[in-house]
Amino acid sequence: MTERLVPIGEIVTTHGLDGWLKLNPFNPETTVLSSAQGVFLEKEGHRSAYGLEASTPHKRQFLVKLRDVNAIDAAEKCVGAILYVDEAALHSLKAGEYYHYEAVGLEVFDLKGDRVGVITRIWSTRGGELYVVQGATKEYLIPAVKDIVEKVDFTSGKMIINPPEGLLDL
Repeated sequence: MTERLVPIGEIVTTHGLDGWLKLNPFNPETTVLSSAQGVFLEKEGHRSAYGLEASTPHKRQFLVKLRDVNAIDAAEKCVGAILYVDEAALHSLKAGEYYHYEAVGLEVFDLKGDRVGVITRIWSTRGGELYVVQGATKEYLIPAVKDIVEKVDFTSGKMIINPPEGLLDL
């Protein structure tokens, strides 16, 4: 069985001379990074497995230390990579809860049944998460809040939203 990999964030720069990296997490509150697990880096279509020696929060980022990346030269090669973990490393959720990455690919419809588009990614902002929905002619930013998201149905691959007046006109 092939593992399902979950994107955690992007390596944006090095930190110091000893191989530490700065990670911009897609979810700044993530707790999935721990020193006992393996991670994957993907850059330019190539994926590599690494052990995660250490991680520590740093402002709205994380500092991460990968096994066998012990100098700035090796660390620089990781900049621009997306860091993934195996889905099995994620904590179990309560009934009705889901990880935002699971919403990517869902078709979005309004309450009238009109198709809005497909969720292409999640954008984390200080004000909360936004679903980036690619419509037929433009991109929509839909706040990931209960007041707007009426239903998420993973079986049918659909999300039903109740957008406030004008949201889809922006």
